[in-house]
Amino acid sequence: MSYRLVFTEQYERRAARFLKRHPELERQYLKCLKLLEASPFHPSLRLHALSGRLSRLHSVSINLSYRITLELIIRDGEIIPVNVGDHDEVYKYGFRPT
Repeated sequence: MSYRLVFTEQYERRAARFLKRHPELERQYLKCLKLLEASPFHPSLRLHALSGRLSRLHSVSINLSYRITLELIIRDGEIIPVNVGDHDEVYKYGFRPT
């Protein structure tokens, strides 16, 4: 099955801010997105469902410190990134206002 990344304007702004603060992670970030689209269940992404108030979301790892939270809509093959940042930004604070 092929998957398609669907970027919202809000996510694109968050990703731009993230890459501005962490330009050294751009290569890893782009590699993560490419792998996510090709094979979201690849073990190196460490895809897992979240719980609690973020229970409708999943998370993948860019590296040990940084994550991307996303909606994984299997029926349509769509993956919608929601947030990107370090552990506290994407888990503890959930959705940051833009």
